[in-house]
Amino acid sequence: MNEKLYEKITDTLVNDGYIVIENALSPEISQNLHAYINALTVLKQAGISASNSQHVDSSKRRDKTKWLEEDKGIQSEYLAFILGLQNYLNRALYLGLNEYESHFAVYEKGDFYETHLDAFKHSKNRVVTTVYYLNNEWNKEDGGELIIYNEENEFLRKVTPYANTLVIFLSEKFPHEVLPTKKTRYSIAGWFRVDGH
Repeated sequence: MNEKLYEKITDTLVNDGYIVIENALSPEISQNLHAYINALTVLKQAGISASNSQHVDSSKRRDKTKWLEEDKGIQSEYLAFILGLQNYLNRALYLGLNEYESHFAVYEKGDFYETHLDAFKHSKNRVVTTVYYLNNEWNKEDGGELIIYNEENEFLRKVTPYANTLVIFLSEKFPHEVLPTKKTRYSIAGWFRVDGH
């Protein structure tokens, strides 16, 4: 089953550079990941980085995060899917992806993330971005949409963060932002890297 999904993702990345897939995985995966992050009480205020240094700037970004880790449970189940995708992309496109980093992102009411790129052009650190949404009973009026732009900063797509929706795009080509949310919003943001740093 995953092989067909990996193929669809790979083909669309080659043709369009980004893909949005609703009902991407087993619904239980998003439900269990939601339950896991919803139960956590310790989250870290997210920072921003324009170089090797990172700092908190709540005028640009207000989400809180927790890094994913292998736990022989639901995090490992999600990461196994991601590892399969990494291997498929490497075989099909020779990308040389050698690391994946990801964190839960929690946006509370009023939180947002201004337009940004996940990788600086030609830096070859973050190559492919993944975003997986964990929001049950989400309505369009709840806000928190992901807005994707092209390299000329022209609007491409608005993505409502429904549970089990997976978004994947080339990290250095698509500026994007998260609009203010009107209730708590959960997701996993991740990046395939090539440099191991």
